[in-house]
This record gives sequence, C-alpha cells and structure tokens, in this order.
Amino acid sequence: MRDDEFAADDASATAISAASGHGAAADEAPRIVTVPPELAGERLDKVLAKVFPEFSRSRLQSWIEAQRVHVDGKPAKVRQPVPLNATIELVPDLLPEQLAFTPEPVPLEIVYEDETIVVINKPAGLVVHPAAGNWSGTVLNGLLHRYGDAAAGLPRAGIVHRLDKETSGLMVVARTLAAQTDLVRQLQARTVKRRYVALVWGGMPEEGTIDAPIGRDPRERTRMAVVTGASGKPARTHFRRVATVVWERQPVTAIHCDLETGRTHQIRVHCAHTGHPLLGDPVYGRARGKRSVTPLPGGFARQALHAWRLGLVHPETRRTMQWRADVPDDLAALCEALGFNREEADDFDEDAYLGDDTAYEPMSLEAREADDDDIEAMEDDSDTEAGFDEEEEEGEDNTADADVDQNAEAGRDPDIEAAREVRHEEGRTAPRDATHADRGDPRHKNKDHRR
Repeated sequence: MRDDEFAADDASATAISAASGHGAAADEAPRIVTVPPELAGERLDKVLAKVFPEFSRSRLQSWIEAQRVHVDGKPAKVRQPVPLNATIELVPDLLPEQLAFTPEPVPLEIVYEDETIVVINKPAGLVVHPAAGNWSGTVLNGLLHRYGDAAAGLPRAGIVHRLDKETSGLMVVARTLAAQTDLVRQLQARTVKRRYVALVWGGMPEEGTIDAPIGRDPRERTRMAVVTGASGKPARTHFRRVATVVWERQPVTAIHCDLETGRTHQIRVHCAHTGHPLLGDPVYGRARGKRSVTPLPGGFARQALHAWRLGLVHPETRRTMQWRADVPDDLAALCEALGFNREEADDFDEDAYLGDDTAYEPMSLEAREADDDDIEAMEDDSDTEAGFDEEEEEGEDNTADADVDQNAEAGRDPDIEAAREVRHEEGRTAPRDATHADRGDPRHKNKDHRR
C-alpha cells in the first residue's frame, strides 16, 4: 500500500481535470499523409514506421489489425504494397496512460456517503489509482464517473489513502478540497484509526508492536523490506492476537492490526519480517519457506488481509464516526476451513475502538516531521497498501523507482532511522485497553456503525 497518507498535488488535479473535465475522447484526430515517391511499393507497415516515427511498429501494426489505417479510403493490410501518391489515413487510439484519468462505470460499494466524504468497501482485485499495468478500471476512474466534475477538480479525485489491489476493505475519499486537506491532517495527527484482520503463519504473541522502518528492498526494487539508514521510513504496526488454530500441522493465527503509519505493504512486510507472513501472500509469503506457499483451502490465492474497521472525525460536523466492513466471502470461507470459530465475536467492545486516546504511543519528533513531509509532498513510492493504506500492489498500483530514496533527499538522519527496531515480545504492555471483548473474531460480520 507507497504511503497511504498523501495530500493534494496540483499535477494530479490538472491531469484529472484535463482528461475528464473536458470529456476526453477515445480517439485522437485522424492523421493523413500522402505516400512520397521514395516509399512507393513498400509494405504498408514499413511505410507507416517511416511516416509516423512517433509511434512504435508494434502499435502501428495493432492499429492496422484494428482497421484504424486506411489506404485510399479502404481498410489496409500489414503486408500490402503502398502505391505512389496513395493517401494513408491513421486514426490513433489514446495510449493507456492517456486514458488513465477518465470516467469509467467501475462499480463501487458505498458504505457511507454525504456531501463531504464517501467511504468505500473495496473488493480484492480492484486497483485504487491508475499506474503502470493498470491504467483503467480503478477506484479513481469510478469516482470520476460517479461524481463528475466535482471529483475531477480534486487531486487524485479525492483519494487520501489506498489499499493494495488484493487487499479488501474500507477506505475514505474526500468530496471537497477542504475535506481532503482535513483528512490528510488527521492522518498526520493519527486520528484516523484503521484496523485490519489478517491471517498469518505461526503462533503470534498475544499483543505487541512492530516498529521497524520500511523502504524499497535494495536487492529487489519491486519489493519493500525492513531497512535501516536514510532509505527506511518510520513504520509502526500494533497487533493483537484473536485466535490460533493448527492446519496441516502448521499454526495459523488470526490477528488485528492497527496502523500508526501507512507505508507501502506495511502489514505484509512487518509480519514477514517477524517470521509470520500473511497466508496467501505471493510476494512476501516465502518468509517461512515452502509451507507459506502451500495451496490454501478453496483455492484462496491472495494475501489474507482485510481493512475491517475505519474511524475518523468528520471533516465538517466534527463528529467521531466509525464503520465496519464485513469480512468478504472468500476470507470468511478460508477462516471456516482453517477451523476458526466465532465465540468472541459478539462481545466486541464498540467504544474501545475510537474512545481510547492512548491507542498509539507518540512517535519521535523526527518521525512525525518526516511523515508530514511525505504527506505534503504526496510522494508515491510504491504503489498499493496504506495498505498505502496500507499499501499498493507491486506492478499494478506501482509508480516504481521514480520516487525511490526520497527519504535521503529529505535529509533524514540515518542514525535516527537505524535506531528504530522491532519490539515484538510476548507480554508487552498493550497499546490500548487489552479487554477480552475487544478481540473480535476475524469472521465477525455486522452492520456499519457510526456515532
């Protein structure tokens, strides 16, 4: 999930407005040329490569096959010879990246909506923001379709945090610039509360905090990793064990994770770093060897991670609000097949989630300032996940190496970063009230809540 916490930038706003606010067409204007004498008799594909050098040969060939090329008014073929003084008409379609910020009827499950914010329950498989490999069919495209010019006028159509492509669950989107600014400030102040349900390999301690900086893996730049030095950004994940079962002679633990920061793939990286990778994780799952890539019941083939709860202060009314999203059917079925039960589900303490001001211990001043810089610059060092939110998906919601090592550019002190370590021992003081009732079952399903 690059950082899920990012604010508005004018470049994204301009890109969205240019594409959607002016009704971007699917085709560019036709291009018409007359074949010069020196190219007469040549094959069409070779002629096109010379008269339209701005396009690749493969793209030109695809346009011929799609009947976007006409010679003297007739659909052309790749190998046909082109006569002298023939008229060639080419109608290019827009490149995928040119279509990225256009409205599309992408189905969005709306959990809550008013004039200021909208809360979405994102299914697994849906990318949040267009990027290489996923230029269309994203949450952003759906927001532009649903809200039109209002969304087109906002940076990233109002998105303030993200989830990995294969992570399901709740995310909030702003509908006004004022709301977007306020939500970014709440992310800075840690008043946006995000709780995830995750299934991990191995037996986890009852509760604890994983405090380890995350950056791009120096050995494999498409992955993230726990790193030290200037390239690692402060990252902190609080977890609490819900239940542990044994499946195929291997312990599996259901945990709740609360994000204090929102680095790319944070929960996935932190859990793998401690030797407890998420079930089904195709990128970080090998941290426990072959067992972690064992086929799971029902063919479950994504990271077992769901953004279960979301809480924030409404940007306009200033009311504290919270929502819960049902665990999706595939994850619920996996929990049942693994042998988890629901005995604690109905005892969940509603007030504990948002009512505890001590939920997170304050981070160091240096860490807070670094996060503020990240948010204000809207760096995108993935993707997602926040989760991003947590994080973004590598290769899907990924802007890759363009934003690598921006921590170093920001002048962070490597000694401070290296001093941060994993605190992951059993019996650690709970970061919030450790009530039995506040450990709900991962398959717990009920309606949204807000107050």
